[in-house]
Amino acid sequence: MQRILATEAVELEEGCRCKLGGWLQETKNLGGIAFLKIRDRTGVFQVVLSKEEMEEDRFEKAVNVPRESVLIVEGEKKSTDQTDLGYELHPISIKVETEAEKPLPLGVVDKVDAEMGTRFDNRFLDLRKKEKLLIFEIRKNLLDGVRDFFDQEGFIEVYTPKIVAAGAEGGATLFNVEYYGQEAYLAQSPQLYKQMLMAAGFERVFEIAPAYRAEDFDTIRHTSEFLSLDFEMSFVESSKDIIDMTSYMVKHALSYVKNNCEEELEELGVEINIPDFPFKKIPYRECINILKDLGHEWEEDPQIGTEEEKILGEYVEEEFDTEFFFITEFPTEVKEGTFYAKRKEYDPSLTTYFDLEYKGQELVSGGQREHRYDVLIHQMEEIGLEKEAFQNYLEAFKYGMPPHGGIGLGFDRFLQQMLGLSNIREAILFPRDTERLEP
Repeated sequence: MQRILATEAVELEEGCRCKLGGWLQETKNLGGIAFLKIRDRTGVFQVVLSKEEMEEDRFEKAVNVPRESVLIVEGEKKSTDQTDLGYELHPISIKVETEAEKPLPLGVVDKVDAEMGTRFDNRFLDLRKKEKLLIFEIRKNLLDGVRDFFDQEGFIEVYTPKIVAAGAEGGATLFNVEYYGQEAYLAQSPQLYKQMLMAAGFERVFEIAPAYRAEDFDTIRHTSEFLSLDFEMSFVESSKDIIDMTSYMVKHALSYVKNNCEEELEELGVEINIPDFPFKKIPYRECINILKDLGHEWEEDPQIGTEEEKILGEYVEEEFDTEFFFITEFPTEVKEGTFYAKRKEYDPSLTTYFDLEYKGQELVSGGQREHRYDVLIHQMEEIGLEKEAFQNYLEAFKYGMPPHGGIGLGFDRFLQQMLGLSNIREAILFPRDTERLEP
């Protein structure tokens, strides 16, 4: 007989014989009768044991199986109002597939949670918790929503190299790797390859893949390895084209999750607010003035960092009733390392670059790229980059590069903000940071 899931057994007729399996969550031994709650990925089902109906040694053995052991139970379904699923299983046979050791490194259904370090050291146990499973079910749907959007808009999904010869955003945050005797790096971004694909005539591409930043951080919003969502599109007339595409993508993805994860969101107590189009836009220098008007002070030159983003997010939500807004017209000096950023024709001190903020955190960075070879070389030389290190990239600009632009979105942060998770690590199965290389 083939094993079925707990929710599938709900549809079976009364008295039907079936086989279920999962992890032993709880045992209540009342002497002559005992109740075993067993959990699979769809829910908890209850097994009723009677000392009168089975041998005493088998009964005692069954009620003393340690929590989180894996059991396979074959039995008859009986309706009851004593469980959420509305049925219980009267066993014909019980098999202990694997017996869990005692004590457990951390509790799975205990009300008192373990320290974060303990949890991630034993992530396989931590992920057995229902709320963790819900997070990753929603994550899957968020990815589906993004792909559904790009499919409708005619984008091609691509996969670019993650072992690269040069970084897209400078060398300070690059992970070095030895590559057959050559110096190489883990990719910070697919930026350079996305632009080369614009020269290849693909016109619209997107990628969802890991990216790496060797930053010395200890925050709730950064990890060393993260999932980056990028798109690039050709023949844009201004950064507005990219802003609009980004806005539609975010709206579509949020709506997709809201429509397909109603039960999961309700269980987590999360409400998704779909923003109105167009999203609010505030130029960078105006943001600085707003912060000054709010009484914010800087120790050094005024700039928008983590603290300032939070203040601006609260201000925009209160003033304009939205969780999303764009910071536009980033000054050239702020985006100095982003040598491929196109500058405003009427004011070269400003770029076409923007950030999208979501609940007080940067979610997206992007803009229109510089597609003119001579201008691109000049901007590289301004910040001291050697063009020889980017030779393959630069070749793509010599033989017909259309005007183009795109964005990079931190997918894990998107999920974190959407679900209100306290730490970005909660949105990643096995996070990597300055302290963690295992599991």
